[in-house]
Amino acid sequence: MCDSLPGFTVLRTWFLHQYRNLKRRVRRQSEGEDFLLRRYARIHGKPLNLTNPQTYTEKLFWRMITRNRGKKPTRFTTLTDKYTVRAHVAGLVEEQHLVKLLWHGNDPHAIPFEQLPDDYVIKPNHAAGQVIMVNGQADREEIIRTASGWLANNYYWQGREYQYYSITPQIVIEECLRNEDGTLPFDYKIHCFNGVPEHILVRNATHDICPYFDTSWNLLDFADKVDAIQPWVPKPANLDEMLSLAARLSTGFGYVRVDFYNVKGRVYFGEFTFTPAAGILKYTPDSWDFKHGEKWDVALDVPPARDLTDSPATRRHVAA
Repeated sequence: MCDSLPGFTVLRTWFLHQYRNLKRRVRRQSEGEDFLLRRYARIHGKPLNLTNPQTYTEKLFWRMITRNRGKKPTRFTTLTDKYTVRAHVAGLVEEQHLVKLLWHGNDPHAIPFEQLPDDYVIKPNHAAGQVIMVNGQADREEIIRTASGWLANNYYWQGREYQYYSITPQIVIEECLRNEDGTLPFDYKIHCFNGVPEHILVRNATHDICPYFDTSWNLLDFADKVDAIQPWVPKPANLDEMLSLAARLSTGFGYVRVDFYNVKGRVYFGEFTFTPAAGILKYTPDSWDFKHGEKWDVALDVPPARDLTDSPATRRHVAA
């Protein structure tokens, strides 16, 4: 009879929701590891070599799994957070390399739309690939609804990238960068190993090209996705400056990707990426996977001493 009472039904639903969230948090570590091991095996058709990773993609999953176990320096969270990373970058390189911050906060209803310019970018600080670009009249209700949805979700559950797990969500609004002709700029993603820039991925605003270049701007003969479109694009005027900034910002990491924009003669920092595409990468030819793996010194990532195969999820996959 109590079940028919509206108040009881709401209370029971709330308790069930809280219980499921608690259960999910408790099981996060083992479930996340199992998820990552299955993902690697599905992409590469073999079990992950977790005890002695050699290739770039093996080391990428090794990093995700060791971080998922909680062996995560707080700097990974700080530098993944699109708001807190700004102070870190400003402390290492000149503040002029930061995109102008227009507003940040955790209440989308408080966005000062009337004070914003006609052209700006809205994104969550705790996720990747989630962006609203405003050019002209803003659909305020839609923006508030979308941003509220972002804040309600922990991006960690998308790909078990643990650096996102503990970020305190908020909304970040920045100036929209545009070239002289009004077009959106290229995104230069510089892959750095042990503080040394090695190769650059170029993406356009529509993300339909993905050529890789070396630091002398020679087009490289490898891809990390199926049917990749890899045209030659002009060498950016400030390439040397971008490489210098990438070296400074990547020092102390076995591997990190540092992204930049190059607009109207100025280089702007984009973001740090520690686990590109959440590991969903497949090198062709796979010899490049080994080449890049050799450059990554995982000693800079090593967590406190522990047998890295010592977990139920890993033991299941190794046995299989």
